[in-house]
Amino acid sequence: MAARVGRWLVPMAPALLLLGLFVAGPILWSGYVSLTNAALTGAAATAPEFIGLENFRRLLTDPALWHSAWLTVVFTVGSAVIGQNCLGMLIAVLTQHRSRWVRSAVGTVVVSAWVLPELVAAFAVYAFLNADGTLNRLLTGLGLGAQDWLYSAPMVAVILGNVWRGTAFSMLVYQASLSEVPTDLVEAAEVDGAGVFRRFWHVTLPIIRRSVLTNLMLITLQTIGLFTMIYVLTAGGPGAATQTLPLLMYDSAFEFDEIGYGAAISLVLLLIGGLFAVVYAKSLREPGNWREGA
Repeated sequence: MAARVGRWLVPMAPALLLLGLFVAGPILWSGYVSLTNAALTGAAATAPEFIGLENFRRLLTDPALWHSAWLTVVFTVGSAVIGQNCLGMLIAVLTQHRSRWVRSAVGTVVVSAWVLPELVAAFAVYAFLNADGTLNRLLTGLGLGAQDWLYSAPMVAVILGNVWRGTAFSMLVYQASLSEVPTDLVEAAEVDGAGVFRRFWHVTLPIIRRSVLTNLMLITLQTIGLFTMIYVLTAGGPGAATQTLPLLMYDSAFEFDEIGYGAAISLVLLLIGGLFAVVYAKSLREPGNWREGA
């Protein structure tokens, strides 16, 4: 038994070491800092004191936390679960049986936004949506009213910006999974009289179910912690209209110098991400039932 464990442990040791250093280590350190009054300035910057769960008690009564948690869920569902996931699926389905040139052209356009550095993509969205941006110039040229979209509809603006940049990942995942769907099953359903939507819902979707859930888990976890896009577009404003948990954590730690409180918020963010991951992982282990009712 010991020899078997040793044969498994030795090749895994480098990976376990890296996980400990770069994943478990920072999480444990954040947990420790969240139990202190660590700050960027003052006496607490050089000699932080252990204050136990005081930061977490403060969080429970802080309306800003609940507001930011709600905005984080809205932003994640809107831009990842609905936006990137559904749009990526739609593009993959629409281009599935098109010519190679059409697929290449569409893929190039969609992926071009994804390969941009996040900061560059954020400034591109800002240049498109701000009061003097491209969108308002187009609307003015068409005789329509212009407005400052980053102030009149800030959450919609940041959601659309993240959808534009991140849809490529979902599209690539679904293009790969759709290519693995047996054509004979789809043709048999067509012969039986099933329309396009029924074939997709009752044949294609159950087959690619695991790819859908895996994609949802990955883009959800990435979107929950998104910072740069929102910070460049609105910096959490106007007011706190787009202040998701990553921005609240940043403001608490680096604007108000409360490192300990910011670390506590980071653990709340980690908890929310963990809950999403558990739900998706549980769904992956369970047998699919999307085919039922066909």
